[in-house]
Amino acid sequence: MRRFVAPMLSLGMMLVLLVPVSGQKFAHPGINQTAADLQYMKAEVLKGHQPYKDAFERLKAATDLDFKVTPYTHVLRGPYGRPNIGGDDLSKGATLAYNCALLWYITDDKTYADKAIQVLNAWSGTLWDFDYNDAKLLAAWTGHLLCNAAELLKYTPSGWKNHDIDRFTHLMTTVYYPLLRYYFPQANGNWDGAIIHSILAIAVFTDNRSLFDQATDHLLHGPVNGSLFKYIFPSGQCQESTRDQGHVQLGLGEFAGAAQIAYTQGVDVFSMADNRLALGYEYTARFLMGETPHCYGLISERAKTLRDDYEYVYRHYAAMGVEVPYTKLAADSVRNNASRSILTSVRKPGSIKSGKYPPIRASTIGYIAGALAIPATKIPGDAVRVAPGQSLQQALDAAAGSKRWVVAQAGLHTLPTTLKIPSGVTLAGEGIQTILFLDPSSGVRDAIVSATDDLHDVTLRDFVIEGSTQPETGTDPNSRRSFRSTANRGGIMFLSPRQGAMANLSFINLTVRNCTYNGVFVSGATQVTVTSCDFTENGSSVVPGPKLQHNLLLTHCENVKIKGCRLDTSPFGCGLSLGHCKQVSVSASEIARNGHYGILVAESEDITIEENLIEANDRSGVMMEYLDLGSNQVTVQGNRIQYNQGFGVEAYALKKGMIKNNTYEGNGSSAKQEKISEEKRILME
Repeated sequence: MRRFVAPMLSLGMMLVLLVPVSGQKFAHPGINQTAADLQYMKAEVLKGHQPYKDAFERLKAATDLDFKVTPYTHVLRGPYGRPNIGGDDLSKGATLAYNCALLWYITDDKTYADKAIQVLNAWSGTLWDFDYNDAKLLAAWTGHLLCNAAELLKYTPSGWKNHDIDRFTHLMTTVYYPLLRYYFPQANGNWDGAIIHSILAIAVFTDNRSLFDQATDHLLHGPVNGSLFKYIFPSGQCQESTRDQGHVQLGLGEFAGAAQIAYTQGVDVFSMADNRLALGYEYTARFLMGETPHCYGLISERAKTLRDDYEYVYRHYAAMGVEVPYTKLAADSVRNNASRSILTSVRKPGSIKSGKYPPIRASTIGYIAGALAIPATKIPGDAVRVAPGQSLQQALDAAAGSKRWVVAQAGLHTLPTTLKIPSGVTLAGEGIQTILFLDPSSGVRDAIVSATDDLHDVTLRDFVIEGSTQPETGTDPNSRRSFRSTANRGGIMFLSPRQGAMANLSFINLTVRNCTYNGVFVSGATQVTVTSCDFTENGSSVVPGPKLQHNLLLTHCENVKIKGCRLDTSPFGCGLSLGHCKQVSVSASEIARNGHYGILVAESEDITIEENLIEANDRSGVMMEYLDLGSNQVTVQGNRIQYNQGFGVEAYALKKGMIKNNTYEGNGSSAKQEKISEEKRILME
């Protein structure tokens, strides 16, 4: 596989370019476009160049100067606009204000400036607050539109009076910002994308550098669904791809809008993580153009109408020299009906830095993992096949010690109680269509456990363990996530009271998801292999508390090989937690978006972590913690470790550690990507 190597000096230089220095002055006008961009756009329109001239004419035709501005003191918007008191008036007014401000800039016709000023002044003098379910969302949708209009009016001779500008500033800082400042990452990711978009716009308009820097940091490191790297996976799949394509395009558009503002002020989000934003756009546009990329979960066929969110992204990447063919097709498809999006996509030639960038493609690290559409290997002819509704336990007990396969056929297998695995068997499925689901009324916690504490010669492969309280997870990926559940739901638990008492345990192309407790917990085993497995969304905040349950937890194990896996999105735990383990190799795996560390190593020895993608975890990417003796002989090399909220690698009192040849990008908020300390520090948080 490709090995990523970058020296720390280069990384530090890169971070200086990405994160603006505190106190640096903003460019004005400077939200969606700079003064130079606006001047160039205006010249293109007045010269009659296309597509700008037609976009301008469409914008004029769609702008109703007779629109009655109706501000509300209290704006109420519920889910999907029910109820909706003042919400439509605010949305239409914000759109009109930005449209009129642009038309004023292009035409010098004060009629347009006066209308935009009327909208801003009316709402500035009336609006007190937002309420109901979609309050944050509505504020986020309208805040950046209003600020873009205000920015154009403030920095041109529009006639907008200073006391009115002050009153609008007061609206943004005392009504909009207090509602938006805590974000809402527990919602689907389009929410925080929109919130970041508007907070950046507010920051620029109000000249608030600390607010701008904080919003940029949230864009890169926000928890749950709240950052660019939580929203767009390394494959290009988006957090809402299984929901519907309207929301996916909305989320992408909001993150792209935030990236556009950041770029105007000198912060390049577009190129981060090998052009991750482009990867999300290409994945989605490819599907909307008729192809079907791989998706974890069922990619949604709903709301496939193309939105007008592609023009700027296509133009930006084209100027960089990055090919985005599907994004171009999408932009081409909607351009003849677009107006403002074309005008605001203009950058002055030469203002976007071009260069040599790698082609846009999905990461191959740990991809594709888990149960597949068909079994990953041929099922033996003498396998015992069990149809849904028949007893898997009886078949396993009959096959115990024979080394025969017991195959759970495609379909839903509802387990009446915990399934106990005997030694000397293979339990297999027929791929992603074989789902094992523990009946929530069973009164027990774990779907699968070891029948004896000396379990040996067991393979589990090619099926799904669904940990949710309902076997169908629904179209909304956020509605039944494990972090929303208080149920006692565990996946696989193989425990022995003696180290090495269990032996020869294999997990292959297995999917374990949505368990509130550990996805897979193995303790006291030797010769363990975990190959091409997908353990995701396991480890919630149930008793005994957060940070104790993980996607994969191994304790007192030795001779372990983990390869080609996906250990992602534990709401409160780690992708992988190792305690008191020896001779463990973790390679070629994706370990991402976990609520604690990516990999946590404690009191372990001879551990190798190499050639993994470790990104967007809410603490450090890799942590070697000290408890009593610390860990010994840990090698972390050749990994790509990026956009974790803490350090790339963090270690305390590590003996004989070798940390080398890792590629770091954007971990934490400074250029320091590693913290390797000799201190015997016990972490208390």
